[in-house]
Amino acid sequence: MANMRTIRRQIRGVQNIAKITRAMEMIATSRMRRAQEAGLAGRAYSERICQVVSELCGLPEAVANLHPLLQTRPAQNITVVHITPDRGLCGGLNSNLNRSVATFLLQQKEISTHLVCVGRKGVEFLARTGAHVQAEFVKIGDRPSLMDTLPISRIIIEDYASGATDAVYLSFAEFVTTTRQQPVMRQVLPVTAIGAAPGESNEYIYEPNPEAVLAELLPRFIETEVYHAVLQSIASEQSAKMVAMRNATENAGDLVESLTLSYNKARQESITKELLEISGGAAAV
Repeated sequence: MANMRTIRRQIRGVQNIAKITRAMEMIATSRMRRAQEAGLAGRAYSERICQVVSELCGLPEAVANLHPLLQTRPAQNITVVHITPDRGLCGGLNSNLNRSVATFLLQQKEISTHLVCVGRKGVEFLARTGAHVQAEFVKIGDRPSLMDTLPISRIIIEDYASGATDAVYLSFAEFVTTTRQQPVMRQVLPVTAIGAAPGESNEYIYEPNPEAVLAELLPRFIETEVYHAVLQSIASEQSAKMVAMRNATENAGDLVESLTLSYNKARQESITKELLEISGGAAAV
């Protein structure tokens, strides 16, 4: 039976760990709510700009004079924006994201692939694989603004408009529920007209002309898509961290109960041994 002093030390250590994980769970819960609120606050803007872009793409003027971000080319060079957390302690989220992008890259063996990494965990993973990383962005923080993600958007917009890449994908963790975060690979360039058909929308008159409005909105649309992908990743990170810390706290509680049981058994064994020694001494006298 283990020494009682050692067991008491183990119990105190596990209890201290449980206090830390409980505090981390509360912090992750607060940050997750902020990230969810930020995503919801911009959802109306995102949906509206997507609707307007779809309507403009369906106009005859836009079909006749395709914007560079709408032009489809054979995929000889592609760019993947890989968005991951900067820190760990979030369960299997990082490994799932890295596994997802690794699977996608293996499927593109015949295509030249460039990577834009957002988050330290993705940078570290791709550095180990030896993949070509075009740009790295770390320490964006838990409450980024649209201005913080503009450099990411500028890289992919300029590369696609210049013909340096033929398709752009976003790899990030989509926030489904508090207990479920799903790695997704979403193509953002070329922009496709969702639900629009040539000549379908004649409800509005665009000034100065549809081409000028579309030229202004398409970059804003890509910037919004990248920003919301980052917000989704942050919400997923904090959600996964909250669940992981909650499980760690519960496991620590179970371990304390097990150690307490062992301590009680050791204490009972010690008392029984002392009683036997006293009884044996009395019998000898």
